[in-house]
Amino acid sequence: MKASEIGLITMAIMILWTTAAQCSVTPFVETREQRNARMNWWRDAKFGLFIHWGVYSVPAGKWDGKDVPSVGEWIMLHGKIPMADYQQLPAQFNPTKFDAAAWVKLAKQAGMKYIVVTSKHHDGFAMFCTKASKFNICDASPFKRDVIKELADACAKEGIKLGFYYSQAQDWNHPGGATWGEPWDEAQKGDMDKYLREIAVPQVKELLTNYGPISIMWWDTPKEMNQQRADMLLPLLKLQPGIIMNNRLGFYDGDFGTPEQEIPGVESDKDWETCMTMNDTWGFKSEDKNWKSTQTLVRNLIYIASKGGNYLLNVGPNSLGEIPEPSVQRLKEIGAWMSVNGEAIYGTRPAPFGSMMFDGHATMKDNKLYLFVFKWPEDEIRLPDLRSSLQSARYLGINEQVAYTELPGTEMRASLVISPPSRPDPIATVIELTYAEEPKL
Repeated sequence: MKASEIGLITMAIMILWTTAAQCSVTPFVETREQRNARMNWWRDAKFGLFIHWGVYSVPAGKWDGKDVPSVGEWIMLHGKIPMADYQQLPAQFNPTKFDAAAWVKLAKQAGMKYIVVTSKHHDGFAMFCTKASKFNICDASPFKRDVIKELADACAKEGIKLGFYYSQAQDWNHPGGATWGEPWDEAQKGDMDKYLREIAVPQVKELLTNYGPISIMWWDTPKEMNQQRADMLLPLLKLQPGIIMNNRLGFYDGDFGTPEQEIPGVESDKDWETCMTMNDTWGFKSEDKNWKSTQTLVRNLIYIASKGGNYLLNVGPNSLGEIPEPSVQRLKEIGAWMSVNGEAIYGTRPAPFGSMMFDGHATMKDNKLYLFVFKWPEDEIRLPDLRSSLQSARYLGINEQVAYTELPGTEMRASLVISPPSRPDPIATVIELTYAEEPKL
């Protein structure tokens, strides 16, 4: 399949879940205060780890010795692989190098506050022990271990919030599960309502019952979903009080939007989370070596935080249970930057001015304004009048005084001019400005 065709499918998926959100209603009745109490931890967290891991990591993007031009986890669809053939893959799936504690510690080291892991993707293979289907890691693979349980335990130990990705609609290995386009195997055909009753509903109930506190339910591609079908799954969320869900269940808005592989160009008063890969694929694909730089990844996080969103950054472990080394390296480098500058990310909100007078972005927390300068102008950066007295200014991670000048402005307060440090941070120089009160235009 050509790249343009893959792009059209991706666009169609985006349209599908966006449309579903626009014509939906709120699933549960709650006050504004109750909603804020439920959402505040997520709004403050800003940064999470997405893990796309499944039996699709075995072919790693190739079938019959040929590269299948798609993201790794969609290989069954784009390769039009029959169910009987795909169901032979779990016998080769033995991730003996999987270490849940190491994965969670790596996420924590990177400065991430939550993890969302694929419990079942569109290929129908469950990464947990389930009684609803034998097509799972415990029954169909030689590994036998419940990796979701091990990740849940590790998250609890490290104080990391846990969320489950679950493909509720598309399921290419259970009769009746939705497919993207027409089924390519007669064995896929069946009653979708029966699939939901016998596979999806029992499995979601298991996920929300057997793994301790679950903070996020991350649905995907609501193909063929409607209110009646969504209502089979939605009540299960009551098993985890305080849980939040994204907007891809179908029919219902959910708690947050999910722009994929892009950062919205306009600010929104709604909660949202950009999910993004480090290379070009979600699930492991051996030939995909198009890695984004650490600078790009951190600047994405900064840009997203400055617009009031969250950043869910993906890793795709291989069939041995290893996170690819380029991903590990980048997460550690992100963590080094976040250990110094994280206070300018966590718990912040957009700055009072939208357009920057310099190459960079800004966030705000109470009476503090944080400037992220990517590239300094030839002379200095300038800020508009913020109608509050500047009390102090400091660099984060640079042992140097901030050289600044307050100039008479056209309004009630002076504007601000800041000179560059002798050695700017190559990713982003962060300046903390503390005002007498919350700065406003």
